[in-house]
Amino acid sequence: MTEPNKRANLDLSGYQPAAGGIAARARAAAAPAYLSGLNPEQRDAVETLDGPVLVLAGAGTGKTRVLTTRIAHILSTGRARPAEILSVTFTNKAAREMKLRLGQMLGQAVEGMPWLGTFHSIGGRILRYHAELVQLTSNFTVLDTDDQIRLLKQLLAADNIDDKRWPARMLAGLIDGWKNRGLTPSQVPPGEAASFGNGRGGKLYAQYQERLKTLNAADFGDLLLEGIRLFREHPDVLRQYQNRFKFILVDEYQDTNVAQYLWLRLLSQAPGQTSPRVGGVVW
Repeated sequence: MTEPNKRANLDLSGYQPAAGGIAARARAAAAPAYLSGLNPEQRDAVETLDGPVLVLAGAGTGKTRVLTTRIAHILSTGRARPAEILSVTFTNKAAREMKLRLGQMLGQAVEGMPWLGTFHSIGGRILRYHAELVQLTSNFTVLDTDDQIRLLKQLLAADNIDDKRWPARMLAGLIDGWKNRGLTPSQVPPGEAASFGNGRGGKLYAQYQERLKTLNAADFGDLLLEGIRLFREHPDVLRQYQNRFKFILVDEYQDTNVAQYLWLRLLSQAPGQTSPRVGGVVW
């Protein structure tokens, strides 16, 4: 990403607002209720709506509160409608709590925010809309870990690979790692592909992906990996989402997950460009 226009460090343990003058008190009185209680740095992060914004903060310093308040501010100022905001968090519980907090801040239930959720829930939603473009149908099944292991055991048996020496769970871990790095079977480095099953790891990964398509299924990693492939192979679909989202906000972004980074980067680019657009990304 390009260098953010604004940085706000929220790690302000023990911060006590200084007594303001008449102008400061007047500003506070005129501000919406949802801004009350924010310290100056938090409020700066909430109210800066033009250009990318990076919030640097430690645990317990108010990141999620800032993110939720920022959404409330965007909605209340009319900068975007609920369906024009992509807000990504890490658990379904956190997403539900954010919607509840938004309702409390705005004094009404927050409806019409279909794009507030986890990376994988939103990625899965996009895939179901365009399933046929990734050789699936919209009712595809998402395999859990047990189903994934069971399928890999079948592939190992068919290839006469000793499951005791080369456990299916080990192969599942390799495949999950490759998917988290955004690597399709053809992109896995040859040395890594050869590290399992006497050199057959890459071949097994490819067979696994083919079998998933036959079963009309995807695993957890595919919800982002197939989304990346969808956006790269079908730029018209990517443009549809780039034009839809006026703001993209991310709670506790994990920069160690390459697939998440690639998925976000594609969505946050201006249509036809390779750099992030003005509109605001909070990490």
